Parts: sequence; structure tokens; C-alpha cells
Amino acid sequence: MDGAAVATTGARARRDLTGSALLAVTRGEQPNHPPVWFMRQAGRSLPEYRALRKDTAMFEACFTPELACEITLQPVRRHRVDAAILFSDIVVPLKAAGVGVELVAGTGPVVAEPIRTAADVAALPELEPDAVRPIAEAIRLLLAELGTGPDGTPLIGFAGAPFTLASYLIEGGPSRNHERTKALMHSDPDTWHALAGRLAGITLTFLRAQVAAGVDAVQLFDSWSGALSERDYRRFVLPHSAAVLGGLAGAGVPRIHFGVGTGELLGAMAEAGADVVGVDWRVPLDEAARRIGPGRAVQGNLDPAVLFAGWDVVEAEVRRIVAEGRDTHGHVFNLGHGVLPDTDPDVLTRVVELVHSL
Repeated sequence: MDGAAVATTGARARRDLTGSALLAVTRGEQPNHPPVWFMRQAGRSLPEYRALRKDTAMFEACFTPELACEITLQPVRRHRVDAAILFSDIVVPLKAAGVGVELVAGTGPVVAEPIRTAADVAALPELEPDAVRPIAEAIRLLLAELGTGPDGTPLIGFAGAPFTLASYLIEGGPSRNHERTKALMHSDPDTWHALAGRLAGITLTFLRAQVAAGVDAVQLFDSWSGALSERDYRRFVLPHSAAVLGGLAGAGVPRIHFGVGTGELLGAMAEAGADVVGVDWRVPLDEAARRIGPGRAVQGNLDPAVLFAGWDVVEAEVRRIVAEGRDTHGHVFNLGHGVLPDTDPDVLTRVVELVHSL
């Protein structure tokens, strides 16, 4: 089945989620309250997640449908958020394609054979749709649990953007300065674009499979793009992120695009084709909306560290952010990055209750 057919099939399979505040915002509507969910909400701070993952490796959890389903549902049950985010990892499609990558505790993704040359790029495997059947099965299980109609909860699909995937592959793991990545971009742009193009194809295949399985929205994470200047982003990254988001244009699902430290890139990121642009905590939402331009909603942007500051501080910040969000085309409340591991889950639940009350 080609990509267009996959996208069309996914569009026909959309659930009736008439009461979804999240989907209303992505359509330009104003629901009764801002929808709220949290990045990295599926785990990390929840004791029930830690108990489930105690003897289970990350990839095993991601590729075991029943585990991925249960972990995705845990924060929905506990916090009553307005969307579930599929439990996965940025490098899952690379692993599924056959790339030698492992998730090392305390470090993150580690690549056995980093990619540095045109020959390395040529040897990069494609992602076959059959390789992501466990993810599609997890989505099938989740849709049965998340319901339909006014009380149904939308499910957000998940993928890493080409630049972030490329950085892991070139550096061999997480990097503070991305020096090898930037050096390759500037010294050998042909090889860079060949690599980024291959990764855009892998990401698009991964997201199309999720759409065909029935997810209600997708988010493209570009965790490391904030390390770039706007000029370099436009030259080296924007075409490939646009290829992914543009490849989903007919899929019938809203597209969210998020990066960390991307305040200076928000306008360019909006041009990649998302319906909602995520904002970290460094830029106020009303200013972010001005940079993004009209016609797109914003998502964010409570600093995750503020959740440790006591409820009076948290409440004041939540109220400020919701007020800023009223001056935008539409606002999805979220953190400005992921939930930190030591966050008190009860604080997250109270944040959801407060946002719903506003």
C-alpha cells in the first residue's frame, strides 16, 4: 500500500470524538476550557509506571502492544487529561528499521555505528510497514479503551523529526553541542540532505502507519532543533520537516510540531505545515503566537521546573499562561517540555483540574 493510500485509509477510520476540546482547538474553535495534556505524561513520574517498567527494557515496552497500551492509559486514568500520547521513543522507528541503536539508562539512545559519510547514508535501511505492526496493535487496543463520542479521549501519535534523528545517528548518542552534526551539514550538504531525506521518509512511514491504525492527531518532536540558527534551520531542516508534515496533509488528523529552545525558530517551524506549534517556557504564548503568525494554535508552555515550587506558584503560573493563551488563535495547555521524573503526580492532577476550571 502506498503512502497516499495509507493516509486515506487512516482518514476514513477517524473516531467520532464530538466532545474533544483538543480537536476543537485544532479546528480553530474555542472550547469551554483549554485542553491539557503533558509531554512525557506516559510514565516517568508515576509510581504505577515505575512498577510496570521495573524489569522491562524501554524497547520491550514500546514494542509490546499490551504494555504500550497500559502505559499510555495510566496518566489518562490518573490525571483526566484531554488527550493520550502514544507511549514510544524518538528512536523507535530507527530500531524498527534495523538500525543498531540501544537505549542506555542514564544516557539515552546510543548508536552502534554512527553515520558520517555518503556510504553510511546509502546503507541506512528503510522502514517497512510490517516492522511497526506492534505499534499499530497497541493503537488498536488503545482506541477500544479510550472510547468515542462526547466522552472519548483522542490519541496523539508520536515521532521524532529528521534533524533530531540525524543528530543521534551522526553523534552516536545525545550531544550538548551537536558539533559533528553541524560540521557535516556545512562541510557536506549533499550527504546531509540525503540523510535527512531518508529520515524524513522513515518518520513519514512511521506516522502514516499510526494514522492508518487510528490515531486522532500526531506530534512531531524536534528536540534538538533549538541548537540551530534560523538561517541554518531554513536551509538544512525545514524542507525535511515540511516533507513529513506535508506528507500527512490529506490524512485527516491535526499535526502538532514541537521543539526545545526554538523561540527564534517559531515562524520557520510554522511554515513546515503544522496546525499547532509547541512553545517551550522561554517565550510568552502571546509573543509566540505573533511569531508563528495567524491561523495556527499554540501549545504550552509551563516550565516543568515550576511544578516543584509549591502550589501557590504553580497556580499563578497556570493562570498567567491560560490568560496569555486567550490572545492566540487557539491554546492547548502543556508543559514547555517533558514531565521531570521527580515531579509529584498529584501536582499534575491539580494542574489539569485548574485548567479545566478556567
